[in-house]
Amino acid sequence: MRFEGEGRMERVVFDRMAELDQIHWWFLARRRILKAVIGRVARPPEGARILEVGCGTGHNLPMLSRFGRVDACELDDCARALATTRFGRRIEAAKLPDLSIFEQDTYDLVALLDVLEHVRDDVASLRAIHRRLKPGGALLLTVPANRWMWSAHDVAHHHHRRYSKRQLTRVIDSAGLEVQVLSYFNALLFPLIAAARIAGKVVGRESADDRLPVAPVNAVLNGIFGLEAGLVGRIPMPFGVSLVAVVRRPKP
Repeated sequence: MRFEGEGRMERVVFDRMAELDQIHWWFLARRRILKAVIGRVARPPEGARILEVGCGTGHNLPMLSRFGRVDACELDDCARALATTRFGRRIEAAKLPDLSIFEQDTYDLVALLDVLEHVRDDVASLRAIHRRLKPGGALLLTVPANRWMWSAHDVAHHHHRRYSKRQLTRVIDSAGLEVQVLSYFNALLFPLIAAARIAGKVVGRESADDRLPVAPVNAVLNGIFGLEAGLVGRIPMPFGVSLVAVVRRPKP
């Protein structure tokens, strides 16, 4: 997922994501968690209008479609073509913070999933989303957490930042949105992932840590991470690799 004028993910990293998004433990468990958060916290109305900004290869679109009619955008040409083929509908090209191709005051739910960290002007981007939401509509937002975890993974993915809870709250407030839920997630595997990132720094690893584990390990990690589907938004998570938020456009 990238935006024109922003740092582009290395091609090999993006291609690997396209290969793995249906089988890798992180993608599989994350979709289950996000589906649970939408149903339990965001709670869009029946037949909701939904927009995913920066949909990448489109792997979240079938899950989002369970909650209503989905529009989507992605600027990377190869990703957009794959997403269009998978989804069977046109995926638009849009550049944050310019979402002018989408109508204002239209969407019950907007999904911005591991995209904001790629964009230089995060406040302007959330303000653009604010204008696309209906009053009372919800934004589902995920970002990488913990600035101290910055590693080769972030460099390879061309992130501009990792967020603290305080920093993300400040950006959300500046965009005129209201936090309903803000929580860490990917907490159960946090010690393992943090140790791997620290070890990578020590040995000078320069590649992203997104390879597919052997099948038994992949299944175990999928199961452990997926347990958080019943926890996020219900139980305070004191730490985690990522942050997830449900924020709303205030009603008049």
